[in-house]
Amino acid sequence: MIFNSVSYLIFFPIVVLLYFALPYKVRNVWLLIASYYFYMNWNAKYAILLAGSTLVTYVCSLLVEYFRAKEKQRLAKIAVAGSFFINIGVLVAFKYSGFLAENINSLLDLFGQNAKLSAFDVILPVGISFYIFQALSYTMDVYRGDVKATKNLIRYALFVSFFPQLVAGPIERSKNLLEQFDRRQKFDVDRIRSGLLTMLWGLFMKIVIADNLSGIVTNVYDNYLHYTGVEILLATAMFAFQIYCDFGGYSYIAIGSARVLGFKLMDNFDCPYLAVSVSDFWKRWHISLTSWFTDYLYIPLGGNRKGKVRTYVNTMIVFLVSGLWHGANWTYVVWGGLNGLYLVLEKMSAGFREKVRRALGVDTARFSYRFFAGLATFALVDFSWMFFRAESFSQVYGMLRQIKANFGIVRLLGGAVENWGLDTTTVLVLVLAFLVLMLVDVCRYKKIDLNSFVLRQGAPFRYMVYTGLLLLIMLFGVYGYEYTQTAFIYFQF
Repeated sequence: MIFNSVSYLIFFPIVVLLYFALPYKVRNVWLLIASYYFYMNWNAKYAILLAGSTLVTYVCSLLVEYFRAKEKQRLAKIAVAGSFFINIGVLVAFKYSGFLAENINSLLDLFGQNAKLSAFDVILPVGISFYIFQALSYTMDVYRGDVKATKNLIRYALFVSFFPQLVAGPIERSKNLLEQFDRRQKFDVDRIRSGLLTMLWGLFMKIVIADNLSGIVTNVYDNYLHYTGVEILLATAMFAFQIYCDFGGYSYIAIGSARVLGFKLMDNFDCPYLAVSVSDFWKRWHISLTSWFTDYLYIPLGGNRKGKVRTYVNTMIVFLVSGLWHGANWTYVVWGGLNGLYLVLEKMSAGFREKVRRALGVDTARFSYRFFAGLATFALVDFSWMFFRAESFSQVYGMLRQIKANFGIVRLLGGAVENWGLDTTTVLVLVLAFLVLMLVDVCRYKKIDLNSFVLRQGAPFRYMVYTGLLLLIMLFGVYGYEYTQTAFIYFQF
């Protein structure tokens, strides 16, 4: 079951209506049942892994709190290590066994050894990286004393499996979400309207923009030798917006779904392509994962407290691990490494760049500076997306060679629409949708709450917005010509 499916359109209203109709004491039980049903729609047997991760972190966290109260720090650390060892072990077995076996076999071949390791041949459980990281953060929060270990297993199990953000985040923190399950949520019409509008915006991003860009990007990347260099670059830029609207769309639907039920999830995106530096970009992109790595990896490694060199090393470690978290492929590691390198170079050159700006009298608050800094940032980030999207290094190398050998700006000006098999209507819709996306992001960047603005208006204006978004979703998405429903990109991670 995915958010952009008819089954979710049926499932969600039933969950909401029964949630508010049931007595307070059994509402969490109902949400837990609904969350497991939601997850089991992919593969029912993998609910065992979800339940197992929940039980392990629940028991280990109780042990951590008990040992800390008895001032037995060594045993508390062992309990934390046990939680991490079991959960990371499961993650490695299901997600990285093939990757590890392949690389070990390559090393054995290099040294003339005939022995071969076989991979753990299973389908990757959807959302495993997300819910394991969320469960592990709870164990660490208990160890640090940020939260008390809950004895209510139903409440904790719901924290790990809460269906709106279960399979692709945001990766929530116990300090934010766990305590919300103790509150008596009331049926609030204004809050429900706000949540539904947020969900509608997420569906617009996913169905109208991301899914329509998906076919273009896939066609160019799978057949890059048939396209010019400028078309490959343009397709890579399209992928930047495809993955933003795909993952951002999921996040908004998750946030909106939770809001309808009365729960507040953390924001996961904050106008990332309006960033004026790579560090600024990473404060705005996949915020829940970036903050997770900051709190539970970068800071424990020493953060920026042990000198410049150690800071640079810690930054690279975090981004290389982040790349590997995204997938069992060296292309993801290079993607993470590139972004880590950008940040290291940015930190190393900070003083020099500041001197140059002062010497030239550059005002960083001016629109012109922010515009060109934004373009430079997008170019760097977009180049790294090429490794993220490509299936192999050979594909990246082939595309770079094609860009150099046949840039082909003339062909683009002569009719790229026909080259990509697009009709004029689809192009116009994508342009319009892109302009709407930029307008919304600029408003968010300027701290203008468009959601509240729309809901404050009179009924004619509100329903014009609702109808416009619905029509675009239906005509050029769900019920559009040759539309194919696609899963969200981050489900594979």
